[in-house]
Amino acid sequence: MIGATFERGLAYEVDGCVFFEVSKFPRFGQVSHESRAAMLELAAQHGGKPEDPRKRDPLDFVLWQSSLEDEPAWESRWGPGRPGWHIECSALALRDLGETIDVHGGGRDLAFPHHECEAAQSESVTGAPFVKHWMHVGLVGLDGTKMSKSLGNLVFVEDLVARAEPAAVRLSLLDQHYRVDWEWREELLSRAQSRLATWRSTLGTGRAGSVLDDVRNSLDEDLDTPSALRAIDDAAHAGVNVAPAAALLGITL
Repeated sequence: MIGATFERGLAYEVDGCVFFEVSKFPRFGQVSHESRAAMLELAAQHGGKPEDPRKRDPLDFVLWQSSLEDEPAWESRWGPGRPGWHIECSALALRDLGETIDVHGGGRDLAFPHHECEAAQSESVTGAPFVKHWMHVGLVGLDGTKMSKSLGNLVFVEDLVARAEPAAVRLSLLDQHYRVDWEWREELLSRAQSRLATWRSTLGTGRAGSVLDDVRNSLDEDLDTPSALRAIDDAAHAGVNVAPAAALLGITL
């Protein structure tokens, strides 16, 4: 893939490093929709080194880089080195999923630079759209700080299901829209358990309603699961059997 961008005049080599030239890809910015100033700031935050004097443009990004002494290296036409972060994902996607991916997910903090660069280099090589639907997930916090492996401030599902049923854990997650940043709080579990009890109180009723369609309509709106839960709540309070609607969300009553 790196060779293809190089041969098409979309990349250049300096001192054993190959850079993708973003000025040759007019749609750069199509994924993140960030301004140039914001992209420069984000590139600096994520190790993109916009200040690198070898670059023709500060936003140009690495496709191949020479390795340091303590880093792995492979032979290439540009000398020994290793692939850049973004090109690895594009190569894996092309190999296993084809030229166009139906759905590409990831945290919202990956929209730029990672997904932006993925799309640019992939579409430059294949000539086809890289992704049909981008789904960037909001960040989850704990006690005011973003959860991360490096900080170790993680909440694990295996610990949650030790003190609450799995359906309650699922409901706690579905109560947050996937694109929105949110904070994990213990009361989410107790609220989910109360919600389950209300929904289960409708199992003996024979009443039907439009709740299944209401849930489907909510999910059609960018997987709006919080609205879907509220639709089920309203139906349950009206005495409608909500088991089929809950099942659509993976909740067995």
